[in-house]
Amino acid sequence: MASGNESGAAAGGPPDAAAARAKALREQLNHHAWRYYTLDDPAIPDAEYDRLFQELQALEAAHPDLQTPDSPTQRVGGRLLEGFASVRHTVPMLSIRTETDTQASGATAFDARVRRELGLGEADPPVEYVAEPKFDGLAMSLRYEDGVLVQAATRGDGEVGEEVTQNVRTIGQIPLRISSPHALPLHGSLPPVPPLLEVRGEVYMRRDDFDALNARQREKGDKSFVNPRNAAAGAVRQLDPAIAAQRPLSFFAYGLGAITPPEQGGPQFDSHLELLQTLKSWGFPVAASVERVFGAAELAAYHARIGALRDSLPYDIDGVVYKVDSLSLQRRLGFVTREPRWAVAHKYPAQEQLTTVLAIDIQVGRTGKLTPVAKLAPVFVGGVTVTNATLHNLFEVRNKDVRVGDRVIVRRAGDVIPEVVGRVPSTTDSARAMLSSPGHAPRQPYVPNFRMPRRCPICASAVVREKGEANHRCTGGLFCSAQRKQAILHFAQRRAVEIEGLGDKLVDQLVDGGIVRTLPDLYRLGLVALTGLARMAEKSGQNILQALEKSKQTTLPRFLFGLGIRHVGEATAKELARHFGTLDAVMAASVEQLCEVSDIGPVVAQSVHTFFQQPHNREVVEQLRACGLTWPEGEPAARAPQPLAGQTVVLTGTLPTLSRDEAKDLLEAAGAKVAGSVSKKTHYVVAGTEAGSKLEKALALGIPVLDEAGMLELLKGAVP
Repeated sequence: MASGNESGAAAGGPPDAAAARAKALREQLNHHAWRYYTLDDPAIPDAEYDRLFQELQALEAAHPDLQTPDSPTQRVGGRLLEGFASVRHTVPMLSIRTETDTQASGATAFDARVRRELGLGEADPPVEYVAEPKFDGLAMSLRYEDGVLVQAATRGDGEVGEEVTQNVRTIGQIPLRISSPHALPLHGSLPPVPPLLEVRGEVYMRRDDFDALNARQREKGDKSFVNPRNAAAGAVRQLDPAIAAQRPLSFFAYGLGAITPPEQGGPQFDSHLELLQTLKSWGFPVAASVERVFGAAELAAYHARIGALRDSLPYDIDGVVYKVDSLSLQRRLGFVTREPRWAVAHKYPAQEQLTTVLAIDIQVGRTGKLTPVAKLAPVFVGGVTVTNATLHNLFEVRNKDVRVGDRVIVRRAGDVIPEVVGRVPSTTDSARAMLSSPGHAPRQPYVPNFRMPRRCPICASAVVREKGEANHRCTGGLFCSAQRKQAILHFAQRRAVEIEGLGDKLVDQLVDGGIVRTLPDLYRLGLVALTGLARMAEKSGQNILQALEKSKQTTLPRFLFGLGIRHVGEATAKELARHFGTLDAVMAASVEQLCEVSDIGPVVAQSVHTFFQQPHNREVVEQLRACGLTWPEGEPAARAPQPLAGQTVVLTGTLPTLSRDEAKDLLEAAGAKVAGSVSKKTHYVVAGTEAGSKLEKALALGIPVLDEAGMLELLKGAVP
C-alpha cells in the first residue's frame, strides 16, 4: 500500500501515475467493501479503509476526470434529484403466485400442481426445488455493463420502474464493479462476468438497523417509521441521495433479468441453485438459508424450519419461496397470467394487522418510566393474540396522532413487544382538521389527544420529565408499588444478588399483601408469613428462607447492580467497585470523582450521585447491611492486569467445569467484553459441548476458537 508521500505525489504528479494509483485504490476499496459487507470478514481495520478512501477522494479532487461510476466515492450520495426517470425493464419483473395456506398443505398443493403440469406419476422421483426466504423489502433490478453498475431500477408495475441508481450506490452490499470469480477466494469452475448482466434482488433494512434508526428519530422528535420495509422503500426513493446514504440498507440477490446469451459468450446455467452460487461468486450477497430440497415433504419441512427461526432472523420475512430448480423444467412449465407456474410464495401469518384502540393506559416500569400502552380490540398478529401494544412515550403518541377509537396498524416482529406503528386515516380526520379551522365545528365525534398524567397512576407521586428526555418518570421510587415489584425482582435476579425461587408470582403476593415494602423486608420474612401465602407449602417456604440466607454472601458489583440505580448495568457496577473499592467510597463520591471512573460520563455520574444523596436510598442500603448482607471490600488499588482489555469474546455451548456466568465473570475481570453473537469484531469464541451456530460462524469467519482450558490460559495472558 502507498505511503502518505506516494499518495501525495500521485495526487499532484503525472496523470499516468495518478490514473494508475486511482485504479489500484478503486480495486482495493471495492474488494475490501465486498469482504466487509458481503462476507462479514474484513481484511483491514476500518481506519486503514478510511485512509485509502480519503486518498482516492484527494486523487479525484485533483483529477476530476479520474472519477468513474464504480468508484467507492460514489457511494456517499450525488446531486439532489428533481424526480425519478422511468425505466422499461428489458425482461419484465413479474410477481409470483402467493400461497396463503400457511400450513404444510400449502407446500403439498404447489408440488401437486407442478407434478401434474409435468405429467409425473406416483412412481416418478420427487421434483428438485430451491427454497428461499421471502424477504420483506423492495424488489430491485441492477444493470451491469462490462462489470460496472450503470442502472438500478425498482419493480414498478413489472414493465416500467423508476431509476434509483444514485441511492442504490449508497448500499455497501451492492458491488459497484463485479469481478470474474477467479479474483475471489472460491473454488470450482465458474463463468466470468458477462458483458450484460441484470441482477434481481431485494433491498431491505435489518431489524437492528431499523430499531436504531427509529430510536434516532424518536430522540430528535421526528416521526418514526412503520416497519423496515417502508423505511427501506422510503430511503430508496429519496430525492436527496445524501439522506439515502444515512439510511442503513442491505441487499440479497435471488435471480437474473437480462443477460448476454450463451451464443454471444454469456454463461449457460442448468439450475437455479447454480445461478445463485455464481451470483455469490461474483460478489453478490445470497441468503445463507437457501437450500435445495426434494418433493412436497421437504418443502413443508423447510417452511416449518424457517418459520421456527423467523423471530431470530436479523431481517423480516413474510414467507418462503419455492422454485423448481431445473431451468429446463422452468421453461417447460412456463407462465399463467404473467405468473410463473414453477414458483410460489408460501406465506406465514402476518406480523402486521389492523385493529382499534379502545383506550390508552399507563404502565410504570422499574425505573419509574411511564409508558403509554394502547388497549386494543383483540387481533391475531405474529402468531399470537395481541390486546396491548406500546406507544413508547408522549412524543411518539403525538407524532403518530393516535387517539382512542382510531384504527391502527399493530406490528409484532421477532421478540419485540407489540407496538402501534401508525394509524389509518378515517372520517374523523376531517373533524380533527376542522378543530384547527376557526369558525368550524366538528361534524364527527372528536377524542382529545392523549396527555401524560401529572401524578403516577399507581402511587400518586409527582411525574417529571428531565430536560432533553422524551420519557416521563414517577418520582415515588420504592414507595411506588409498581417500581417496588420490579426493583425486588431486579435485586433478586441471577446476575445481581440472586435469591433463588423469588419469582414474579411470589413478589406479587408479597407486595400486594403489604408484607414487603422495601428490599430489607425480604430478609425479615419468617416461615409463618410465607406459608400463609397461596400455594406456598412449608417446604417451599423453607427453601425461600434458605435462598435469602445464601444471598447475604454476595459481591460489591452484584450489590451495586442489584440496587437498580438508573444507568448502572453490570459493567458499570464492576467499574465502580474496582475504582472505589468500598461501598462507602461510592456513596460518598462527588460527581467529579465519579466521572474519573473508566467508561462513566456525566449522565451516569449524576445518576449515581443523585441515588445515594436520597435519604430513603441510603436508609435501604444501611438496613440491608444490618440484615447481614456482606461482601469482600478493600481499598482501591492499581487495576489488575487485563490481558483481554478491548477484546470481544463470545461464549457458546456447555463448558466442562465453569458455568456460563462464572466464565463471563472471569473474562470481564480480564477486561474482555462478552458479547452474545459472533461478528467480524469478535476476537475469540469459547466453545463447549453442544455449541451451535455461533461456533459454525466463528469457523466460517476464521475467528480463533478456544475450549475452557484455552480460555484459562488466555486469561493468564498467554497466547494459546
